[in-house]
Amino acid sequence: MTGTTAPRRRGRWIEEWDPEDETFWKRTGERTARRNLLWSVLSEHIGFSIWSLWSVMVLFMGPQYGIDPAGKFFLIATATFVGALVRVPYTFAVARFGGRNWTVFSALMLLAPTAAAIAVMEPGTSYGTFLLVAALTGVGGGNFASSMTNINAFFPLRKKGWALGLNAGGGNIGVPVVQLAGLLVIATAGAGHPRLLLAAYLPLIVLAAVLAAVRMDNLAPVRNDTGAVREALRDAHTWIMAFLYIGTFGSFIGYSFAFGLVLQTQFGRTPLQAASLTFIGPLLGSLIRPVGGALADRFGGARITLGTFTAMAAAAGVVVLASQRSSLPVFLVGFVALFVLSGLGNGSTYKMIPGIFQAKALARGMSGEAAAAYGRRLSGASMGLIGAVGALGGLGINLVFREAFLSSGSGTAAFVTFLGFYALCCAVTWAVYLRRPAPAVAPVAGAEAKPQLTSV
Repeated sequence: MTGTTAPRRRGRWIEEWDPEDETFWKRTGERTARRNLLWSVLSEHIGFSIWSLWSVMVLFMGPQYGIDPAGKFFLIATATFVGALVRVPYTFAVARFGGRNWTVFSALMLLAPTAAAIAVMEPGTSYGTFLLVAALTGVGGGNFASSMTNINAFFPLRKKGWALGLNAGGGNIGVPVVQLAGLLVIATAGAGHPRLLLAAYLPLIVLAAVLAAVRMDNLAPVRNDTGAVREALRDAHTWIMAFLYIGTFGSFIGYSFAFGLVLQTQFGRTPLQAASLTFIGPLLGSLIRPVGGALADRFGGARITLGTFTAMAAAAGVVVLASQRSSLPVFLVGFVALFVLSGLGNGSTYKMIPGIFQAKALARGMSGEAAAAYGRRLSGASMGLIGAVGALGGLGINLVFREAFLSSGSGTAAFVTFLGFYALCCAVTWAVYLRRPAPAVAPVAGAEAKPQLTSV
């Protein structure tokens, strides 16, 4: 098969696409897929920056804004919540409108929350207005779901861990980048000039949209498939992976949004001091995400995911100890470790998704392109659901922090809760995907007794 552009369609459409065909992949597929991956990363990167905007804006909001820490946690929780919800329609928009077309549109949508924040970011604005504008930034969270669904269709199974990890990691870096940009503004112009940061993103948003329009493609074989959606909704593995993704991505985005505010509230850091530390964890967690995908490609996603959750539970224990003793250095070590580990787990869990559904196809007697097509079909349909539920974990983290600080003025109780959740994730990963003797779901879970399925 070869990629062809149909003149009867408006825009850049590829009518035939078979990445599992090695001849096609080497001749034209890989080059096209990598080009789309590059510009997808840029657009998703800007989307993450806008989604996480209020993790930075709250650092600019001094006493003159009249908003207490609990109110600030609720602002960033609102952005998290909306970003999680819009991931579902954004996933299915790729099949309806085309990956390239939707990338252009979704990038331009980022202008709305950015311009709205420029208009309202000053003392005297009502809290309800801030909530509304924070909710608008949720459209940036949707970009992740559409981008991952689109890139998933471009790459063969053997490359998905690397490709999805790189796509998501490049997007995740949008969080520390906007935090670094906020640090630069606070350090040079002061905490009274948040509009400088916001204005800088307007041309970047337009640039991302233009480059997507010029350099990306739509895949005609990716069609809206309501049957795939229904099948994904009924499949237990969709919800098991969504639960695990709460522990990885939910941790990453929740901690990214809350880190600076925790430093200010619990450890008395100034806005400049908090901003100078906030970006470190999200940056390392983003950079290591492709490593998690690559390790999953080599050793199996379930093994890497289990090891990640085990280490996250240990890191949460370190943070609990540091919180009890008010030790900022130990706290930073444990908290940054949580970021790094969540990044690894993000890569490995997303690698598991297409592997699980292709394994189901093999278990049903399919082979070759039929199994690969089934895996792409079901994994594409499930990714939006898994991504949405996982992002809700970020909402949960911010609400747990809010409750902990309201009740005790400390985040210790929140970190104990997170430790318990990671222990539960360990148990679920082992019981469903790694337990011996193999459980009933083993044929679709990458059990070692089935060598052809170890990519899961």
